Amino acid sequence: MNLMMMAILPIPLHSPSPPPPLRLLSPPNLPLFTFPAISLRHRYVTVRASGSSSQYDTNPPPLLQVNDLKAKIVENGVEILHGVNLTVNQGEVHAIMGKNGSGKSTFAKVLVGHPDYEVTGGSVVFKGENLLDMEPEERSLAGLFMSFQSPVAIPGVSNDEFLVMAYNARRRKLGLPELGPLECFSYLMEKLQLVNMNSDFLNRNVNEGFSGGERKRNEILQLAVLGADLAILDEIDSGLDVDALRDVANAVKRILTPKNSLMMITHYRRILDLLNPTHVHVMDKGKIARTGDISLVETIEKEGYETVPSLT
Repeated sequence: MNLMMMAILPIPLHSPSPPPPLRLLSPPNLPLFTFPAISLRHRYVTVRASGSSSQYDTNPPPLLQVNDLKAKIVENGVEILHGVNLTVNQGEVHAIMGKNGSGKSTFAKVLVGHPDYEVTGGSVVFKGENLLDMEPEERSLAGLFMSFQSPVAIPGVSNDEFLVMAYNARRRKLGLPELGPLECFSYLMEKLQLVNMNSDFLNRNVNEGFSGGERKRNEILQLAVLGADLAILDEIDSGLDVDALRDVANAVKRILTPKNSLMMITHYRRILDLLNPTHVHVMDKGKIARTGDISLVETIEKEGYETVPSLT
């Protein structure tokens, strides 16, 4: 029974007096609806009225909200970020471009808590919590993932051991029971197929002896296993041949859902054509100088980065 039907049903004589109706003012030129008293459990609620029907929608807060973020290099005190502002909502794909030294990778590393950088101003809210108050491992467990330009090798630690430990740590954070060896193996095999990797990778030490392309695939495997809410891919396309790039992009697309989001740093359009970003940002001198859609990339290809800050 919908709300409009409830509003017009007669009340039996023996029923107790109904609670006072909740009156919701509609936008101008639309009818005023009167509903019986109801409980609104969601914090973010909108009412849309059209003719004789109404609809309730929940509007979740941003997944990531960055306001006036400033940061410096710890070693020499040089400020790199000069007030970055960015909003990432669920289900969005953001691309960050810019000249070398514009602050792209620094921004990503500051978000994940890299110790080489110190935040000097601004705020970062991730899933409603102050990200800057969290240790790097806490940020990871909260659902933030970053793949690096040059993933490091971890001698003596096999891929399967690493992935099982990381995945069970994430499950504990979510209040879920840990998986046993057989359950984990089945789960890992599913993710290997997702990123088109051979099962032999599980027995090899993390990135040890891996080619550049294998390391990038391994990063995406980790992302697939952990199921992050926000994935930051720092030049995941560098060093990949055409086939490897397509495999990585297809794997990332399969990982994306309406509730998680992606932020990718790149210099090249080819990865953007495969992943179809909803937003394209250009960083310049430690700030986001311009935001647009994929057409912004065409402007950059024709005119270069120097013209971007002056565009209106």
